[in-house]
Amino acid sequence: MSVQDTPTELWGGETTKAVANFPVSGERVPLPVVRWLGRIKGNAARVNAELGLLDQELADKIAAAGDEIAQGKHDDQFPVDVFQTGSGTSSNMNANEVIATLSGAHRNDHVNMGQSSNDVFPSAVHLAALDEATNTLLPALQQLEDSFAAKAEAFKDLVKSGRTHLMDAVPVTLGQEFSGYAAQIRLGRKRVENALPQVAQIPLGGTATGTGLNTHPDFAAKVREKLSAETGLTISAPEDPFEAQGNRDALVELSGALKVIAVSLTKIAGDLALMGSGPRVGIGEIFLPELQKGSSIMPGKVNPVIPEVVLQVSAQVIGNDTAITIGGLQGQFELNVRIPLIARNLLQSIHLLSTTSKIFAEKCVDGIEPNHAGLEASAEGTLAVATALNPFIGYDKAADIVKDAAENGGTLREVARKHGVDEETLDKALNLRKIAAGSSAE
Repeated sequence: MSVQDTPTELWGGETTKAVANFPVSGERVPLPVVRWLGRIKGNAARVNAELGLLDQELADKIAAAGDEIAQGKHDDQFPVDVFQTGSGTSSNMNANEVIATLSGAHRNDHVNMGQSSNDVFPSAVHLAALDEATNTLLPALQQLEDSFAAKAEAFKDLVKSGRTHLMDAVPVTLGQEFSGYAAQIRLGRKRVENALPQVAQIPLGGTATGTGLNTHPDFAAKVREKLSAETGLTISAPEDPFEAQGNRDALVELSGALKVIAVSLTKIAGDLALMGSGPRVGIGEIFLPELQKGSSIMPGKVNPVIPEVVLQVSAQVIGNDTAITIGGLQGQFELNVRIPLIARNLLQSIHLLSTTSKIFAEKCVDGIEPNHAGLEASAEGTLAVATALNPFIGYDKAADIVKDAAENGGTLREVARKHGVDEETLDKALNLRKIAAGSSAE
């Protein structure tokens, strides 16, 4: 049956019941999960034919229908709300029914052969997360890391005041700060990479409870092999089938890595907004790209819109992780039944971090320019450079100089001179670039 000859609705009675039973959010199961359901079922049919369990002609038709779903040709045929039965059974049946209509096969006996909702749906969720994280999120994080690293190099000689507790501290370079941001993103990317081998372990072949009832012993391995060859992803057998069936710890682990990235992005975006604040009465050490008007009433006002987006997305990802954690800890015995919730939040977090990382790199970080006047004022204005005098005159005398300068004005050099510090010592100690280099200075 060709797509042109099929009715508008390809699903059947079980999907119709699910649509009626779950009018919850109006939000459907994430499309990456739907497409992976199609990919799994198409390759399951191929394997069942190879194993002599399914007629080859019928298997070809099922596989072709599964391929079409994997390619996104039938996205509109998956209407079930994401907040549904916790095993994802409704979505598994939805896939079975659509493929049955397209292929003329029986939805359970043929399309679902060797499978159960309990192993197929979580497998689709794992593989969707693995796919999206590998092919979308990791490249986006690499792009953002590269943007920060490029700015770290460009800004390596620009000295400014350091800040701890939001108070003046010894000088650093703007490049050192951006190098730290690049490292945060790099470490976040590594955390995701470290979680993915566990995500790649799928419960396929466990059927209802992990025992593999009604499944050929070679079925799961052969399907994994075909899926890996088709997508280039490394897809693994579970370390233990009952571990793989009974919990979603790997997805919780991946979400935890995403949460750390969100925490890092919150820190970085907050720093950039503060450093760009002003431009006249704020910190004013950098210029953020001017993307749009910042006010409908105040002429000329420009706001840090991209850092604000990053902060909002990060809050959403952290919230998603909380829900995923709760979903993960609520599994009972042989099956976790909060999988649609976990899928919805995890894939949203991956998507949000992917798009936001690219936007952050392209629309903000790449366009940041130093405010040289602000940096100079920052570097020269901090009294914390007196720390560099400690080895020459001692902490107590340096503290007296700082107190005097703070109370009576004047630069640190001027006040130190008044307290009897000779010019040679001042030249040696108050080299701001050398102070910023710290222990690496020659």
